[in-house]
Amino acid sequence: MVSLLDYISIFGHGIAAALFGALAIWQFQRKVDRNNKQIWLIIAIALTSFWALSIAVEGYLSPISRFAETVRNFGWLGFMFILLQAGEGRDEPKTVNSIYAALAFVLVGQMLVDSLIPAFSGSPRLEGVTLYTSLVLRMIFAVGALVLVHNLYSISAPETRWGIRLPMAALAAIWTFDLNLYTITYLTQSTPLELHAMRGPMMAVIAPILALASLRNTEWNLKLSRSVAFRSLSLVAIGSYLLMMVVIATALQIVGGDYARLAQISFLFGATIGALLLLPSGRFRAWLKVKLAKNFFQHRYDYRSEWIRFTDTIGRPGADSAPFHERVIKAIADITESPAGILLVPDESGQLVLQSRWNWSSIEVPARACTGKTIPFFERTSHIVEFDTLRAGQDNKCDAAAIPDWMSNDDLAWVAVPLVHFDRLAGLMLLARPRIDRKLDWEDLDMLRVVGRQVASYLAESRSQESLSEAQRFDEFNRRMAFIMHDIKNLVSQLSLLARNAKRHADNPEFQADMIETLQDSADKMNGLLERLSQHNKSNPEEPKSVKVADLIRSIIEKKRLLHSLESSHVDDLTIFADPARVEQILGHLIQNAIDASTNDQPITINARRRDLSVAIEVCDQGTGMSAEFVRSQLFKPFSSSKQGGFGIGAYEARELARAMNGRLEVESTEGVGSRFTLLLPLAKHLPKEISADERAA
Repeated sequence: MVSLLDYISIFGHGIAAALFGALAIWQFQRKVDRNNKQIWLIIAIALTSFWALSIAVEGYLSPISRFAETVRNFGWLGFMFILLQAGEGRDEPKTVNSIYAALAFVLVGQMLVDSLIPAFSGSPRLEGVTLYTSLVLRMIFAVGALVLVHNLYSISAPETRWGIRLPMAALAAIWTFDLNLYTITYLTQSTPLELHAMRGPMMAVIAPILALASLRNTEWNLKLSRSVAFRSLSLVAIGSYLLMMVVIATALQIVGGDYARLAQISFLFGATIGALLLLPSGRFRAWLKVKLAKNFFQHRYDYRSEWIRFTDTIGRPGADSAPFHERVIKAIADITESPAGILLVPDESGQLVLQSRWNWSSIEVPARACTGKTIPFFERTSHIVEFDTLRAGQDNKCDAAAIPDWMSNDDLAWVAVPLVHFDRLAGLMLLARPRIDRKLDWEDLDMLRVVGRQVASYLAESRSQESLSEAQRFDEFNRRMAFIMHDIKNLVSQLSLLARNAKRHADNPEFQADMIETLQDSADKMNGLLERLSQHNKSNPEEPKSVKVADLIRSIIEKKRLLHSLESSHVDDLTIFADPARVEQILGHLIQNAIDASTNDQPITINARRRDLSVAIEVCDQGTGMSAEFVRSQLFKPFSSSKQGGFGIGAYEARELARAMNGRLEVESTEGVGSRFTLLLPLAKHLPKEISADERAA
């Protein structure tokens, strides 16, 4: 006759088989990129469906059911192994890999022992030993599997734990039930029929949890945390659990009666439901962490892991990472497990203003975020303010006038951490109340002071970098302005000479035509200077090309002949490869310097000769000349000049322009005799073949 427990077992396992089978088919048909994690997940779910179906059809003591349970465990073990292998970050710890190897060995041994049970059915003694061994192996696997689940979850980085939280909780529930089942069987030396019957409904409850986990996270990515050391706490917890099970089972045996089985089922069901509700809870984990740190450890913090996490959060931004100031808030908030925070920094007027916020959109920060005593108080004391203590009137070190009302009136405000750098307040961090409210102890305060000073240095460095960048932009503008002013001075000098010569030759039609051409050229240069001065000017120099030296010198002499007497005694028929505008600008600087150094009756000579593989363009004057010391240390130094009212830019700019075209500038000068500037540029025919071929084609 079929009992009620048999009906519960058959229908419970049948429903579980149907749900897991449907889940496997749904996973297989989903339009997602197929990878090893997806494949092993489908295999594990399908094997679970096969196991539940075998119990529903053959019963839980049949050989096929025992075999199906073993391969089910193999499937989930393989899924967790693939999940770990595919994890990003640091290599997985060897201790976790050793658990995989040990559990796989246990499952293989379990299959071998189960295969011997039918062979020893004729010998009660051997059959009993075999059943006992099989039971012990199942208990060992359940313990090891729970240790593995705990370690796999604990070594994952906090930002990826949410994705594997539900599947890990589901697997923990499966093997917790198995551990209870086999422990009670071992202790009572009898088969708990009620627990075997309730196994199916329990698995039917777990199937929707796995489906929900698949909907929330299609990939179940795992990113390994830096603190990947083996967590021995899981062994302690499971050992304590087994001890508790022994005590409870013994008590139930003593009590006995009709309620013993009901008590066992109630306890097992309550423990399973409690695990499913509490393990995913962030509040419960935070409470547990506080209690463990308070009662089991000498120090609250693992300083090495906290410091590594702190520096990684601030100093290692990724492509999609948060802005710098948000990372600063998160780095400190993570230490105290605060879920949110804001950062206030001093502005140019010395008032605290909101710089950034992290996960705290509800708090309203006024434009004037501090009182007149806030900054002086924190700079003088570096006092960390606990708002609960302050509200209770128990903070004797804090000046209440230094704390704005909007901070103390917000119930979520938990701690204010001053960020002091060299006795200057670089910022003020306001942290929100953590999930488990607690008072700060001496270790919290010391940690916050240390990281507060470190963050203050980061903020000061960031502000210094911003100031330096701004100064560099101004310096670049001033540098550009200096060159422009020098070029304007040259144009003014040319126009002054032109005006002076116009008094003598104004009636000459030829002079008038040349003057108009010179004025037009000067106007074009002025427009070019204005474009160069603009910060939006993106123009690039012309591409180098073949330039006839004789034509270039002839053009320059024609443009400058109204300003001063220019001569050319020797010009070879040579071709250079350069930017003609830059060459003209260099020679313009050199000629203007020669004019400034010469009297009206001292001509300036421009010659061009070949020198090895280069063309040497010489600008010679008979002016005042320069000393060797000045040429060596001052001539090419910006803003150093021997001329009255000179900028000291022309020679420097001429040399830099020459270098930009793979050339150089040489100087020979004697005081009272004159100077010779020689511009050396490469010959066109000695360029690489592909370039000269292009030039020939042009």
